[in-house]
Amino acid sequence: MALAETQTSPVRPRLLLPGLARSKPGQEQYRVAGGGSVTVPVFAGDQIHIMDPEGRQACEIVAVTADGHEVPGLLGAEDDGPGYGLRQMIKAGGDNGADLQAALEKRGLDIAFEHAIHCFGPDTPAFERVAFAVEGDGVLIVAAPGEDMAVDAHDPATALELMIERADPKRAAEATLPDPLADVRHEHRILAGTAHAFEVREGEFIQIMDIEGRECSDFQAFATRQLDKGIERDIDPTATRTLMGAIYPGPGLFSKFYDTDLEPKVELIQDMVGRHDTFGFACTAKYYDDVGYPGHVNCSENFNNALAPYGIAPRGGWQAINFFYNTNIDDNHQLYLDDPWSRPGDHVIVRALEDMVCVASACPDDISAANGWNPTDIMVRVYAPENVFKKAIAFRMTPDAEPEMTKETAFHARTSELTRNITEYNGYWLPTHYNNHGKVDEYWACREGVVVLDLSPLRKFEVTGPDAEELMQRTLTRNVRKLAEGEVVYSAMCYEHGGMIDDGTLFRMSDTNFRWVGGSDYGGTWLREKAAEWGLRAWVKSSTDQLHNFAVQGPKSRDLLRDVIWTPPTQPSIDEVAWFRFTIGRIGGHNGVPVVVSRTGYTGELGYEVWCHPKHGAEVWDAVWQAGEPHGLTPLGLDALDMLRIEAGLIFAGYEFDDQTDPFEAGIGFTVALKHGEDFIGRDALVRRKENPQKKLVGLELEGGEAAGHGDCVHIGRPQIGVVTSGMKSPVLKKNIALARLDVAHAEPGTEVEVGKLDGHQKRIPATVVPFPFYDPKKERPRS
Repeated sequence: MALAETQTSPVRPRLLLPGLARSKPGQEQYRVAGGGSVTVPVFAGDQIHIMDPEGRQACEIVAVTADGHEVPGLLGAEDDGPGYGLRQMIKAGGDNGADLQAALEKRGLDIAFEHAIHCFGPDTPAFERVAFAVEGDGVLIVAAPGEDMAVDAHDPATALELMIERADPKRAAEATLPDPLADVRHEHRILAGTAHAFEVREGEFIQIMDIEGRECSDFQAFATRQLDKGIERDIDPTATRTLMGAIYPGPGLFSKFYDTDLEPKVELIQDMVGRHDTFGFACTAKYYDDVGYPGHVNCSENFNNALAPYGIAPRGGWQAINFFYNTNIDDNHQLYLDDPWSRPGDHVIVRALEDMVCVASACPDDISAANGWNPTDIMVRVYAPENVFKKAIAFRMTPDAEPEMTKETAFHARTSELTRNITEYNGYWLPTHYNNHGKVDEYWACREGVVVLDLSPLRKFEVTGPDAEELMQRTLTRNVRKLAEGEVVYSAMCYEHGGMIDDGTLFRMSDTNFRWVGGSDYGGTWLREKAAEWGLRAWVKSSTDQLHNFAVQGPKSRDLLRDVIWTPPTQPSIDEVAWFRFTIGRIGGHNGVPVVVSRTGYTGELGYEVWCHPKHGAEVWDAVWQAGEPHGLTPLGLDALDMLRIEAGLIFAGYEFDDQTDPFEAGIGFTVALKHGEDFIGRDALVRRKENPQKKLVGLELEGGEAAGHGDCVHIGRPQIGVVTSGMKSPVLKKNIALARLDVAHAEPGTEVEVGKLDGHQKRIPATVVPFPFYDPKKERPRS
């Protein structure tokens, strides 16, 4: 039996560090993905804690002794029978099954999952925990088993959290060092305060890992062909910034580091941190001398010593790519540093673009926050060119969550055939624009014809249970009780002070089942926290990975989908689906792939969204793409989508709203239902804000051809009276337009203002306040 944990209110620490390495030594955290597993060594005296953060997620645990036997008693627990979920995982194969099989083979385990511990069940509330004490050395396998979710179901497999408190942190640290990503050709642990030089061949992959977190690693590379001629050409940060148009490259299209001959040296493939430095030198003797620490070990001298065998001349200071070094430029143009963002096990992977000599350090700086005041080791691993590492950036749902690498949507295999202009968005790769089209062509295709665009990164949550309606009624600004089955409503979600958490759409699937679709992972967390706080029997399960979607938008969208979507007699046909309604059907016929089709969109045109399980993504895309050929179907990327939504007056998180903006200030006051009399979070604050408005979202028409950009200041005379949230040159309106949040005293249509450029005063663009939406203000096109 597991030991139940009592949840108590933690003592508030003096310093909150949710995004940095935990201060308690020997504490490890693992994310057990829904449908997946984690295999980790354990030792006598370790304490195991497992939490079901979303509720209703089964957990299977198999404890294996050092001699390879399944013994639940290793955790002081009873045998609950076979681990059927683990068996099915192996049988089904796929990524989860392959990962589990590889973990077993690595440890030489040949087990049948005969003796498992079962935790949690169909009535488990969110945040339920169990705990175990480890009674001997062995291996722990923790699984969150589950099947694929149907598009009209509400039972996705969701993640568990595994926390281990080590009895002997030093012993565990060696055993839990992240496994190599493939067969290693070269591996070296760079001890704190040292550097290591090594040779790589063209195409090889270099992994630089921060073992304990918050440790910087300076990196340089030289082409062997040039060194053989006595030429030293290393990575030049200035050349790199110039060619990449950024302070440092990132995985994707703009990913290379260059030398002063403007030749690429290495390409960044994966980045789990997202904060590095290309401005400062590797630390130097002079740096320490000048602050009173003469003779302090430093990276530049370590580089000199490591590179000497290759005949590379020493330098007083080395320019370098300073991985994990957290620097930035403040408003006074000063370069500053702070604690690194890297966590234990975080890494970058670069690919060598030719044969090279490389050098990397484990920075010795212990007199500043550069290494979190505690220099530690760096691991370097080199992998052969034959390996495949997908380009990815780490994404964290919350500051203290485990990282997830950038994912490909169910439709990526198709969209990536049409363009290489792809960017990371909300944890997924999405096209910005397509080859042989571009944003303007794609824009016109939506306004005049029909387009298809991938919107899978939207966050989906299944809200179920007898109190599901009550939960949504009390957390959204809409009157959810009026929502009929098969209906969709657009709503805001607010904090107590009236600031917005998110906006999104709520689908009523049945009397007790809802589907919330928004842009933020925290929306689901917020809902779960409120359900627990109020004692409601309602579950909020993440279904983003079980439900991917693309939009079919434009005047010809109905004609296209009519030829593709079959609906049963109990559901509305494509011709019958009303605005903000949905239907459940199949592709092609009654035996086709199941889909949900909603008459919703983000373009201001007649349009639909098609939702399916990711395993059917290619099949659904192909069916729509083929049916769209007679209609001139065009793929549409994020650049054109932004143009369309600005014209239509549709808001975007981080631009038109944030947690300091209420729905009235964001231009969606129509979503706030104050008349029905029921309470919801933020209601009192919104009543006050409505009665005493301070700011208002308005439209602007600018003179000339220079577009306004997000963050541009808006003035009347010298004082600033607002800020531009979004701007564009409208092709269909033939106007230069923008959305802006202004002081209500200057928000009336016809008010003349100026948009500030440069420092806000030296350059001004005359503009006039106008009503918005700019395009189809009565929404006649999406209603048509």
